[in-house]
Amino acid sequence: MKKRITDRFISYITIDTQSDPESSTTPSTEKQWVLARKLAAELKDIGMEDVEIDKHAYVMATLPSNVEHQVPVIGFVAHFDTTPDYTGKNVNPQIIENYDGGKIVLNHEKNMVLSPEYFEDLLLYKGQTLITTDGTTLLGADDKAGITEIVTAMEHLINNPDIKHGKIRIAFTPDEEIGRGAHKFDVKKFGAVWAYTMDGSQIGELEYENFNAAGVEIEFSGKSVHPGYAKDKMVNSVLHANEFLSLLPKKEVPQHTANREGFFHFYEIEGHVEKTILKGIIRDHDRTKFEARKELLHKIIKDMNERYGEVGSISIEDQYYNMKEKVEPVMHIVNIAEKAMRSLEIIPIIKPIRGGTDGSQLSYMGLPCPNIFAGGHNFHGPYEYVPVESMIKATEVIVKIASLTAEKYQPE
Repeated sequence: MKKRITDRFISYITIDTQSDPESSTTPSTEKQWVLARKLAAELKDIGMEDVEIDKHAYVMATLPSNVEHQVPVIGFVAHFDTTPDYTGKNVNPQIIENYDGGKIVLNHEKNMVLSPEYFEDLLLYKGQTLITTDGTTLLGADDKAGITEIVTAMEHLINNPDIKHGKIRIAFTPDEEIGRGAHKFDVKKFGAVWAYTMDGSQIGELEYENFNAAGVEIEFSGKSVHPGYAKDKMVNSVLHANEFLSLLPKKEVPQHTANREGFFHFYEIEGHVEKTILKGIIRDHDRTKFEARKELLHKIIKDMNERYGEVGSISIEDQYYNMKEKVEPVMHIVNIAEKAMRSLEIIPIIKPIRGGTDGSQLSYMGLPCPNIFAGGHNFHGPYEYVPVESMIKATEVIVKIASLTAEKYQPE
């Protein structure tokens, strides 16, 4: 399985599937079709049924039940796009056999080193096989590791019919990295009672909480007057934007928060005297605090408009919500995943996601969908890596979840 998983993973990551937030199409980039079509063909080759790729590049397939009794239909989901934050073109992976726990030189010319002195998690994988970048691209383990694990698990179940399981549906989606992975996902057609996204990081991660999320755009308007004659006439929108930022809670930003602590994050500013635009996000696990954060931004703009005239306008758009509200009523689906991990001697790490997954949106669309580790680390940049052994374990978790579900629902 080790060679099979390694070869399969590399065949996926060497295809550039970077998504584009500025595009209005689905998928947002034409190049995502290349991997989508490859996956559809590969699923047919390994013996999956009902393989379908729709007009938006969503790939779905079925593994029929091999038991006579009724078992709930379960699903596994992963995304094939990679982040627009860093290039995924010409990925040239390095394979580090029997990692010795020391520094890994990614790129001599750029003096880029993957070191446990900075990335302490590396020490968890001493003696294992690591796949890294060459320091010029991201790797794509987010989430091609998840795809690798799902395809390999299905192949294993097909080749080992003695492992009993109910009907399994799988899906691979575009544009998750730009928040649209579930937007055109047909939950009814998928037909699962519940599913799991294979999109986590460290081995053992099992997550069913995520941020409530909103995007923010604020426009400040001003009046441009020659600075030598500007007294009581000029209105500088850049200064209003700066004042707005100064009124936010200083410690409630990404670099000062952890665990379930929420934040404001303004990541882009563009402007001049007459117009300045701020773009940002709001994140909080607690729905009440999330709403309070939105109210605070509205209040700051309202107060500034009362002081200076109508200088600012704000738009806040909700992006996704905490899946905990939808998963807690069906906690047996988390319990099955936890039991699967423990049976494979994997210690479950149950913690909130400081982000979102397709599963958060799918849960609100009627498909409860916790998130399971896929094995990668340091996503969205050139220090990304994945231990092959973690991908093997994730594959085994998928197989075990399938068998435990059939066992749990077997009539006595």
